[in-house]
This record gives sequence, structure tokens and C-alpha cells, in this order.
Amino acid sequence: MVMLTVALIAFAMFQFVGDPIANMVGQDTSLAEREQLKEDLGLNGSIFTQFGHFVKNAVQGEFGRSYRLRKPVRELIAERFPATLELSLLSAFLALLVGIPMGVFTALRRDSWLAQGFMTLSLIGISLPTFLIGIFLILFFGVMLQWLPTFGRGDVVDLGWWTTGFLTISGWKSLIMPAITLAIFQMTLIVRLIRAEMLEVLRSDYIKFARARGLRERSISFSHALKNTLVPVITIIGLQIGSLIAFAIITESVFQWPGMGLLFIQAIEEVDIPIMSAYLLLIAFVFVLINLVVDVLYYAIDPRLRMD
Repeated sequence: MVMLTVALIAFAMFQFVGDPIANMVGQDTSLAEREQLKEDLGLNGSIFTQFGHFVKNAVQGEFGRSYRLRKPVRELIAERFPATLELSLLSAFLALLVGIPMGVFTALRRDSWLAQGFMTLSLIGISLPTFLIGIFLILFFGVMLQWLPTFGRGDVVDLGWWTTGFLTISGWKSLIMPAITLAIFQMTLIVRLIRAEMLEVLRSDYIKFARARGLRERSISFSHALKNTLVPVITIIGLQIGSLIAFAIITESVFQWPGMGLLFIQAIEEVDIPIMSAYLLLIAFVFVLINLVVDVLYYAIDPRLRMD
């Protein structure tokens, strides 16, 4: 149902944002050629027929041809999606790797000076705009120190239908700054979320009973408190990972990263409707898939659901 709703929105873009035929042909194209192209694209039928044709093609991965690049949108997505996915996955990994331990520490040692410093840094990280963080990193590490490249993806290796920069030194160097830029906001959000949930769980009755039974504090903190903290947090983290893929647009624009976000920005500038609608459907599918994974993780973490 969600995908059908998104497909309807994407289809509506073709109907209300310009004329597809006018965007695809030149001024010298004859009326007969225009009509033939309209017939080939299935634009002569009713709205319902066109929508059915659009959904059928979308299921098969067909989104038409780009008005600007004159290439099938499926090929453009295949070229750009690996870059966006690798950037998003590395950013999510960094955010979780740093954010969860910091959140647990600031909850267990909330009165220490180090915990207060972590919370101050998280407040700064969540307040600074993503593009400003990217510009600072470029200025310091790219321009002043000249340690890292300031734009592009570096050298990539073709693995059949997939391209990756994980197998080259140049690819890793190009990936470091965009990944950190994209991870900082998510990391600070995870820190504050884990801390708030952890403090709430530590005040619960079963934690008090566990202490009364004489269990070790480490066992209480990690086997009981943290595990129950992750149940509500997984939903937010899952949505945040989806948002990394969906909203990496600013980071990709700052670093000229050749991913889906940069392609989408260029499509908006040129009113390239096939790319815009394909991006919308792809992001919706990613969020649906992530929600499915989150539901499965609930059963792995919460034993009450397995008992039910």
C-alpha cells in the first residue's frame, strides 16, 4: 500500500510538472514524430491506463529515459546507487560504533566531566548544519593539511554490476570526509537517544530488584538495561539509517560525490521527471525494507515477542 501511494505521487509528477514530450524532443521535431513518441510512451491512454503502465514498468525496474542525459534511468541508478549505499553504510557504521558506547557511558557516568564533555560535543554536532561540517573538514584536512581529496569518489573497482571504492586506497581516502560528515548528526542523535532511554530503564523496578539480588553492576548495565534500551531505540536507528540514504543529498553536493543525491539535485535543476520519480520510489522501497528488518530484529532482541 505504501509503495502504491508513493507510485501514485511519482506518477502525478509526470502529469503536472511539464510536458514529457516537450522535454525529450527538440524544436525541429514534427507533429507526427511527437505523436509517435507519445504513442510509444503510452501517453495516449486514460490516466488509469497510464498509471497501470507506469506501475508495471516500475516493478520491472523501467523508469524511462532521462530528459537531460538521454540515457535509461535504470542505468543511471545502477551507476550511482553503489556510491550512495557505500557512503550511507559506512556513515551508519561509524554513527553506531561511536554513538552507542558514548550514550551508554553518559548514562552510567552522567556526573563525570567526560560525560559532560560528550554531551556538549553532541549538542554542537546536532546543532551545526551538515554542509558547514563538510566545509570545515574540506578546509582543514583537504586544503590546509592536504591529507585527503576534497571531491569525487577516487579510484573504484568494477565487480560486475557493482563498483566499489573499498578496495582502493584512493577510494578510502575519498570516503573518509563525506562519511564523517554524514555520520556526525546521526551519531549525536544516537548518543542522546541511548542516554535518555538508558536513564529511564535504570530507574525501573526490575533494575532495582536485580541490584537487590546482588547481581554485578556490569551485568545489570549491559545484560539487562542496555538490552531493554535497544528495543525502542532500534526503530529510531532504523529510520535514521534510511534517512542517511534518502538525505545524503547535501553531503554529496558538498563533496561532489557521484551518488544518487547529486543526481537528484541535478534532476531538480533540469526538471528531469523520470529521475525524480525513480528516486522517490527507490527511497520509499528502502524505508519499507528497513522497517521489515527492524521488525525482525525485535524478535531477536525482545524474548517476550518470541514467547508470543
